[in-house]
Amino acid sequence: MMFNGKTIFLAGHARLPQGMAAKSVFNTLSITAVVDTKYGVIIDASCTLVTDHGREFIKQVLTGYSLKDGIDEPTAAIKKYYQGKATNALVAALKDLSLHYNQINEDDQKKKD
Repeated sequence: MMFNGKTIFLAGHARLPQGMAAKSVFNTLSITAVVDTKYGVIIDASCTLVTDHGREFIKQVLTGYSLKDGIDEPTAAIKKYYQGKATNALVAALKDLSLHYNQINEDDQKKKD
């Protein structure tokens, strides 16, 4: 993916639960996303799950959702389709990412006013 000036890179973080393989490498779980600035659509996503398979799965689950529409749908998709120990951490990291997105939009709106 090539940077085109029409996207932003965001990250959200959450604590990992005890007993996870990723806990030995990271203390927190992160979700990162490249988001279209006009429509808020997640164009690409990644996370710090240990396995490539897990990271690719979360990418597929999140890609295409618009943060402008909130995170109820992607949260429900994570809860329904991801059945690993990191479910709550993934949801919390997505909420954190969404908070950053909303803060950026509020700041941009204030600049326009």
